[in-house]
Amino acid sequence: MKNLVYVLFLLVAMSVVTFAQGNSSQPSGSGSNRRGYGYVFAAPGVVTDGDYGTGTLHFGVGGEGLVKGGFGLGGEIGGLAPMESFRSGFGVLSAGANYHFLNASQSGKVVPFVNGGYTMFFRDGVANGGHFGGGVNYWFKERVGLRFEVRDHLVAEAAGTHFLGFRFGLTFR
Repeated sequence: MKNLVYVLFLLVAMSVVTFAQGNSSQPSGSGSNRRGYGYVFAAPGVVTDGDYGTGTLHFGVGGEGLVKGGFGLGGEIGGLAPMESFRSGFGVLSAGANYHFLNASQSGKVVPFVNGGYTMFFRDGVANGGHFGGGVNYWFKERVGLRFEVRDHLVAEAAGTHFLGFRFGLTFR
């Protein structure tokens, strides 16, 4: 199972890099015309219930594509583990909708967003859940930026279990 997670992680990482490549015919500038974003992240966090202790680390890769205006769809894959035992970790696969507030700053460098959707947790079996959150992309270069996000993953089969993460990462378009 561990090898499968690594293979999935690499496949998604390669597809995100391909997905995030911009169309060279698009105008330069703030980048709000670009329709695809990729990102990598690390997220220290906490679990509100369960056998995993209180501190967690979540890491992964993802991508988002804007469909109309600031509305978009996205997905990501990664791993989540308790800080005291990374061998007790599991995979996390998420898909959902997002909204990027493209005109929030005059320069276009600061782009807040909100998101939510379905989450699948997997290791020896599968558990279903959901996620919601929000954050900001800060574009310090035309194609590269910083991503800050707070995201809560809920587990449907374990009512009251939340994996709350404070994400830091790089985003690219």
